[in-house]
Amino acid sequence: MQVRILILAAMVIVLGSEIAVSQAHKKPAAAASPANLAAIFREGEEALRAGNLDVAEKDFRRVAAADPKSAGAFANLGVVAMRRRNWDEALKQLSHAEKLAPKLYGIRLNIGLAYYRQNRYDEAIAPFESVLRDQPSSGQARYLVGLCYFFTGRYADSAHALEFLWPEQSNNLAYLYVLGVAAQHARLSELEKRALNQLLTIGKDSAQFHLFMGKAHLNRDENMEAVRELSHAAEIDPKLAFVHFNLGVAYLKQQDYERAKEEFLQDIALESDLPYSYEQLGQLFFQAGSDADAERYYQEALRRDPNFLSALTGLARVQQRQGKYADALVATENAEKLAPENSQTQSLKGQILAKLGRHAASEAAFKRYRDLLEKQRSQREQQMSSGMLNNDSADRELMGLPELQ
Repeated sequence: MQVRILILAAMVIVLGSEIAVSQAHKKPAAAASPANLAAIFREGEEALRAGNLDVAEKDFRRVAAADPKSAGAFANLGVVAMRRRNWDEALKQLSHAEKLAPKLYGIRLNIGLAYYRQNRYDEAIAPFESVLRDQPSSGQARYLVGLCYFFTGRYADSAHALEFLWPEQSNNLAYLYVLGVAAQHARLSELEKRALNQLLTIGKDSAQFHLFMGKAHLNRDENMEAVRELSHAAEIDPKLAFVHFNLGVAYLKQQDYERAKEEFLQDIALESDLPYSYEQLGQLFFQAGSDADAERYYQEALRRDPNFLSALTGLARVQQRQGKYADALVATENAEKLAPENSQTQSLKGQILAKLGRHAASEAAFKRYRDLLEKQRSQREQQMSSGMLNNDSADRELMGLPELQ
């Protein structure tokens, strides 16, 4: 979880936002007034730019009803759904728009982004790759596909995709950090050295530089060094996004619960609408044996992101320990829907089902758990033999969903 979060803010400028689709290329149906439909569409665009999603949705639905072949209307309904984080609806509208206008690469870019922002990296790759085939100069698509390669263990592909962006991104600390880690895993020593040297050159004594250095220490479980670097970053810029979150993680690893709690609460004071520090506080109180507080903070995290996997599994564990087995099973099954290949979720599900007396279902879950462990063991051996070992403690979360406006 830790590295994903510190880079969210850094990616905003690089990745931009969902792309709204213009109506100009498409003539409205003959039965409707072209001038009227165009005016309604423009009103929808203005509302979308202003963040008035209800008005935008109403206008684009009027256009779509009058002209069912309006790719722009359906595409922008998809953008409205993306802004609301309603991913199923977004993909439904965008997929329909793509059928109407398969040559509009912006629609495919948004489809990839909708998958990406759900951590469905495997599914995001094909749309991003298709954009690059049509628009090789799209820096946004190349950045995102590079990150998707990274999260799926394709480190060499990730490094090559990101290296292509060096001319325009080599002064971006976040970019250099990710490129260096990808190159390290892919054993591209010259590229790794180049990225690290540039990171050191431009980072100097900035707060963000010390944040990245602190994260590098956290990834290697060098917690004392992490605290030193992150504390320095906080001294330079106490409002730097995610510095208090990562400092809290470092203290939590040291089992310094009071200091960890203080840092997570400071992070919440700066970013109260994000779920991450709530989830970490849930973990903190769970480790401290304060189940009521742990349950409360896990639920706070899930109010902000109902699809937060670690918060769901954390909630299930604390409810299991409280003897709330029916509630724990609901949380576990919701986690299973998000990550059906997660072996630990199957193990937890098996334990809870056994407590509920559902022994046949429990045995099935444990069998699934053992099968997944064997599959993961084989995959890990393949990664080791190919030099692409995935560091699950950090690299999987290195880059997360950008907070796009």
